[in-house]
Amino acid sequence: MTVVIDLQIAYEGDVPEAEKFQQWATSALQEVTQDCELSIRLVDEAESTELNSTYRGKSGPTNVLSFPFDSPVPMEPKLLGDLIICVPVVNREALEQNKPVDHHWAHLTVHGCLHLLGYDHIEDGEAQAMESKEVSILQSLAIEDPYQDQGDDK
Repeated sequence: MTVVIDLQIAYEGDVPEAEKFQQWATSALQEVTQDCELSIRLVDEAESTELNSTYRGKSGPTNVLSFPFDSPVPMEPKLLGDLIICVPVVNREALEQNKPVDHHWAHLTVHGCLHLLGYDHIEDGEAQAMESKEVSILQSLAIEDPYQDQGDDK
């Protein structure tokens, strides 16, 4: 299985290298059995705010938005959808949560990819399953459990 990433950098600043996104997404998408493709767009707070408002009805920027694509006809490679990652939010969260910045980027890339596969965290049971999957994937990347210090506020 090959994962093709269309990385769109719409933010002037320090962001992870394309190879890291490739590694993180490939690790997250191991259950996909066919070649697949996704877009990852790195944005500023204004673009994140606009998309968050338009598609989720929420104000302000957010760290990652996932837009799954479900084709009515089989496609090769399988198009999974788009991730929109807000660079300033991710970097700020890593600092506030006292996490290595690359680890937080990895976590949010994995998190977004799992959303593209249909995982969710609205219901408690779904959240536990998704978080468990994230932790397992991140451990395979030598990254500690991102939820370990959050107690009951996950």
